[in-house]
Amino acid sequence: MTLQNDRKYTSSHEWLLDLGNGTYRIGLSDYAQSSLGDIVFIDLPQPGDTITAEASLGDVERVKAVSEVLSPVSGTVTATNEALSTAPESINADPYGAWLLEVNNVTAFAELMDATAYEAFCANA
Repeated sequence: MTLQNDRKYTSSHEWLLDLGNGTYRIGLSDYAQSSLGDIVFIDLPQPGDTITAEASLGDVERVKAVSEVLSPVSGTVTATNEALSTAPESINADPYGAWLLEVNNVTAFAELMDATAYEAFCANA
């Protein structure tokens, strides 16, 4: 499992990256993509939609099941990674490059961990 020290992580295995100016990028951790297996489809909110911390923001479909993706923040979606609509498997290849969406107007955060705490959390999972 690889981790990025510039991000925060949730217990449901999403990552959050502060891009500055009140904008955050959300994605799935390496642990999540490895646990899910081959991702074949992803359903995400659209720009302008509101998401809520610790609630479903969309889902990923793998070969035999669908899993919810939980939001690490409450805010407004400003962008989605359009490349995932035709290449959802890029999450498996590069979970930290294949971000899901960007959010601003953040009003709440889920409980977040730094990379060290997240690594310990995953080791005990």
